[in-house]
Amino acid sequence: MSETLILHEPLIRLGIFLLVLATMALWEILAARRQQRIRRWQRWPGNLSIVVLDTLAVRLVFPLAAVGAALAAAEHGWGLFHLVSAPLWLALPLSVLLLDAAIYFQHRLFHAVPWLWRLHRMHHADLEFDVTTGLRFHPLEILISMGIKVAVVTLLGAPAVAVLIFEVVLNATSMFNHGNVRFPAWLDRRLRLVVVTPDMHRVHHSIVRRETDSNFGFNLPWWDWLFGTYRDQPAAGHLGMTLGIEAFREPRELRLDRMLIQPLLNPKPPAVQSRGQESQG
Repeated sequence: MSETLILHEPLIRLGIFLLVLATMALWEILAARRQQRIRRWQRWPGNLSIVVLDTLAVRLVFPLAAVGAALAAAEHGWGLFHLVSAPLWLALPLSVLLLDAAIYFQHRLFHAVPWLWRLHRMHHADLEFDVTTGLRFHPLEILISMGIKVAVVTLLGAPAVAVLIFEVVLNATSMFNHGNVRFPAWLDRRLRLVVVTPDMHRVHHSIVRRETDSNFGFNLPWWDWLFGTYRDQPAAGHLGMTLGIEAFREPRELRLDRMLIQPLLNPKPPAVQSRGQESQG
């Protein structure tokens, strides 16, 4: 089982990634939620290139990544579920649930700590919101995120298959809930009971700070409800809201080179600029 996971993990990830990306891109063409003023050719090269850099960075620094950490924990008997000898039927769903909670709190941390926000704001600086926005993360943020994930996996003693399921599902739901797709309001309300929907997560990409500091969930919506960070709708409505960050409004900031150096930049928007005072997305 362990050798099979290690051998086929990259292929499993790539296959599901390409399938979800193609499905969401087609859905966006057939039923777009918002009209986009910035064309895909201006945004997609940078957003897709950053995925390649992120993948290379993770494989270089964490060759076996989180699944490898789970296999090492199993081999040495590390972590909670190995100490209590939890059966797979219990350890698997609990691992997925607790890993999702960890990602929620990590996301809040990246908004609350100024130097982490500098890394994370690249994700929010996209001037449109579509499937590729869900892939747009600075390589340094991805490495820190993977380090946190490896630590959580080891502390839990999460089964390797649970870690693989979680990461594949998280990647898929991230592309889904960043989709510029339209479906009936009644369906959105029902889906929000079990998964973060595009309309729910789009609020998080508002330029208004009180909205961007809400709806932190990527996969499950329950953490936002439990910890008071849920916001149902943007004040300006989904068609009227402004996306992005006030300090990065120029299309040139969508280029890969500008995305990579963005944490080093400190431009001043027209309004008063500070992490505590600015309106941002």
